Amino acid sequence: MKVLIITYYWPPAGGSGVQRWLKFVKYLQEFGIEPVVYTVDNVTYPKEDNTLLNEVPKNITVLKQPIWEPTDLLFWKKDKPQKSGISNVSKSGLLSFVRGNFFIPDPKIFWVKPSVKYLQEYLDSNKVDTIISTGPPHSMHLIAKKLHQKNNIKWIADFRDPWSDLYYNKDFNQLSFAKNKNKKLEQEVLKIADSVLTVSNSLKEEFSKTANRVEVITNGFDDEVITENSIIKDAKFTISYIGLLPKQSNPRVLFNVLKDLCSKNEDFKNDLKLNFIGDISDEVKTEISKNKLNENTNFVGYVNHREAVEYQKKAQVLLLLIPNIEKSKGILTGKLFEYLTAKRPILAIGPEEGDLSEILKETNAGVIVGFDNEEKLSSEILKLYDLYKEGNLKVNSKNTEKFHRKQLTKKLAIIIKSLHS
Repeated sequence: MKVLIITYYWPPAGGSGVQRWLKFVKYLQEFGIEPVVYTVDNVTYPKEDNTLLNEVPKNITVLKQPIWEPTDLLFWKKDKPQKSGISNVSKSGLLSFVRGNFFIPDPKIFWVKPSVKYLQEYLDSNKVDTIISTGPPHSMHLIAKKLHQKNNIKWIADFRDPWSDLYYNKDFNQLSFAKNKNKKLEQEVLKIADSVLTVSNSLKEEFSKTANRVEVITNGFDDEVITENSIIKDAKFTISYIGLLPKQSNPRVLFNVLKDLCSKNEDFKNDLKLNFIGDISDEVKTEISKNKLNENTNFVGYVNHREAVEYQKKAQVLLLLIPNIEKSKGILTGKLFEYLTAKRPILAIGPEEGDLSEILKETNAGVIVGFDNEEKLSSEILKLYDLYKEGNLKVNSKNTEKFHRKQLTKKLAIIIKSLHS
């Protein structure tokens, strides 16, 4: 059985967007499914990680076509792909307005027509049983939709994030026509796809209002995060955040609490170190300065995936932040599942009821504090700090095996095969 996977993010792309389908492709052949990947050829990703190229199976077909992106002109320079990230792309200014109202659903829309032409030629001479598209960018679904309708091939639409309710959409100041067009395109994809995949139960509930069949396959972790390499824990009381940190996840409540704790306890102030590894929004940096935490803060910048895993394992506490937006209950960031295997306590700030809360309880991996609950956050940080001072800060996470990428791929294979039974 052969599947055609349409994805914008593919090695050497770095960041979280590439992990899901790279890992599915890595394991699919073990379940009798041959993946063919279609992706971009000449793209300059905001962040790149060449180490991920080693994880692409050598025997699979990867089809590539060039893409022209207006974002090359709008948001970052082609000759400086690593310098600028995407945490500051949506700043509610003119460029964001243009992005949100003239490139619908996203600037990759210009790739749809040439991709359909190219892939149709491929399908004319190669049998494919199922087409899979993954977004964002959600233009990938529009490519798959046209091919599905032309060829009557089964189609799975994978939503790693919502479409109309994507957390940064508000910053685009979309006019009503743009909102309506996005909603219409989203509804068409949900209705027409033979199956919709998504990453959380809350998103499944939302998509099921329109789609006929919605399945949940969460993100997960792979072997590189469960190696038994001896890593020395940080000497300081480190609270470490690894990954993209957009302004919608800016933890103002955390910085307020830490400022207060530092002012009351000199030992705590001397021991505290905030580590931010990755692409961090300017608003976060401003908030840190405002709360006089600069001396306690370390900005590492973007690192490759293996280095990120090392930072996770040596941290005293792992910080997990959910965007403070409407419908935040269904957001499960990809880093959660790697955090679970790091065997370090997770301190999460987000909705106290929702998919994340359920997983943290099920795995005994950490605690979640509401967006504005300063009293509880202060209490939880002091508990962690006291354990750190005693030399007894650890966590015994459990029930994590089902989040291994191989187990998740097995579930995907069952879904793919069920479309043909």
